[in-house]
Amino acid sequence: MLDGIIWLVTNIAMAFYNTAYALFTMGDWLGWVLWDNSAEDKQALMRFVYYGGSVEFFFFCITTFLVLLAIGFWRNAFMWGCVRALEGFANVIGRVAAWAGLFMVLQQIVIIFVQRIFAQAQISMGLGMTFSKDISWWAEELKFYNALVVALCVTYTFVQGGHVRVDLVYSAVSYRTKKVIDMAGSLLFMMPMAVLTWLYSWYFLWRHLIVPNPSASDTLDRLLAKSRALRWNVETIGFSPNGFNAYFLFKILLCAFTALVFLHAMAFFMRSYLEWKEGPESDGKYLDKDRLGDDEAELAADIH
Repeated sequence: MLDGIIWLVTNIAMAFYNTAYALFTMGDWLGWVLWDNSAEDKQALMRFVYYGGSVEFFFFCITTFLVLLAIGFWRNAFMWGCVRALEGFANVIGRVAAWAGLFMVLQQIVIIFVQRIFAQAQISMGLGMTFSKDISWWAEELKFYNALVVALCVTYTFVQGGHVRVDLVYSAVSYRTKKVIDMAGSLLFMMPMAVLTWLYSWYFLWRHLIVPNPSASDTLDRLLAKSRALRWNVETIGFSPNGFNAYFLFKILLCAFTALVFLHAMAFFMRSYLEWKEGPESDGKYLDKDRLGDDEAELAADIH
């Protein structure tokens, strides 16, 4: 038990040093962005892969959260600012990504017209340089639009109160007890789920982008040794011969999903704490919810 506490405190303390070190040596792990296939680029990419799923990165995230909380406990106005910024970020991402639903419907209509009415096997788009793919490619790509909505609108839907809540005791308890439940839920469920999903999705992504395949069990030295044979091997295999072949984009969306959930767990904890402290009069304070422009629709949305 004591060893665990010492390990935890040590890693939180080291997070400040690791953050400063990462900022002053960005070329060591971001140098691969301007790729020229050099040995330095390969090592930088492997460092990036390692640190993205490392203990150091985990404690950077946790320590950042703790620092923001400490300042927020001291200055509640700062915490409200964090809540507004994080919820605003979720709303912007979600409102933009929600348009993918419209594109998905329009593309489906085009596919039906081209395939059933004009009896064409391909769809070409673009001015000057045309992008031409088989009908099956465009049909399978519809799943990507759906994934965009699910992955990038998840926290936006949370802010808007659109997720289904299975309520066993929540409605029967007092206002401040509800806020305690919300704080516990963000710390005990949202954050651990996001961390575990990130660890899986991060290496799942890179195993479909580069070879030799990185592993969560690899040490930094092991990955640097693998970098000598590193090459890009982006997944371009579809489920059908002429089908959609950019499934690595789904892995990127999975990482984005987990990052958004972790950030919103921070926002939800902060909001729940502030509403617990300030009482019912602060319920929904600064909450930027969409307005439907219809009283009955607004009532139905509030009920759900």
